Amino acid sequence: MNPLVLDGKALSNQLEGELALRTAALRDRTGHRAAVLATILVGDDPASATYVKMKGNACRRVGLESRKVELGSATTTAELLAVIDGLNADPDVRGILLQHPVPSQIDERACFDRIALEKDVDGVTALGFGRMVMNEPAYGSATPAGIMRLLEHYKIELSGRHAVVVGRSPILGKPVAMMLLNANATVTLCHSKTRELAGLVGLADILVGAVGKPQFIRGSWIKEGAVVVDAGYHPGGVGDVELSTALQRCSAYTPVPGGVGPMTIASLMAHTVEAAERHARGA
Repeated sequence: MNPLVLDGKALSNQLEGELALRTAALRDRTGHRAAVLATILVGDDPASATYVKMKGNACRRVGLESRKVELGSATTTAELLAVIDGLNADPDVRGILLQHPVPSQIDERACFDRIALEKDVDGVTALGFGRMVMNEPAYGSATPAGIMRLLEHYKIELSGRHAVVVGRSPILGKPVAMMLLNANATVTLCHSKTRELAGLVGLADILVGAVGKPQFIRGSWIKEGAVVVDAGYHPGGVGDVELSTALQRCSAYTPVPGGVGPMTIASLMAHTVEAAERHARGA
């Protein structure tokens, strides 16, 4: 079997080109002012700093302005909420991203939920999640949204198929399960403590690995012809799925790296551009 490669890097490049045209048109309509994506980085975690830098680079590629807000590791919940309030009130800011994780003394959920719904381009608020589940307008979490864009682009049939999601995080496992359900898939949501996990994985027409443990999902569990979406990334360039064995069984897969990761940032850019366009229309 020669499985189809779901190439997130190629699709993200295509999407960024389309977004650059949309931002140029938007600047023409709004007096050449670029929309702003504000990123908040609290503390000095090097991985988080790298992610924020990557998002700033993506902003420049598509014609958005990136505003980086850096706060010290001793920042309190009240101080961070005040920063978010200021960005909510700023008419130039069309998207707000609070980089996860924040230091332990901060109530992260309270801070996520302080982000205005119309600026929640990373899909982290409880209100945005609830609206997405109910098929109401909202920006879904960026990684799940990127997965759905990838599946749509490669014309992976979802309706009526059995999707198994392994992982239940509030920004990945849970929202992608709900997005797949809204796309008429039949969804089983599992996690690291699920009993008889191998048997459930073996039922999947579409498997999403989002458990956050390297090669936790064995390739031998995967059904012949399944579509494998690996949302994990770990040192050594491996994901949550034992891909070397899975490749002998699956019909399509996302490479690690180069699959889901690039689509996360591309979806964040797409959400920010859409938010700017909605604001310009007065929507």
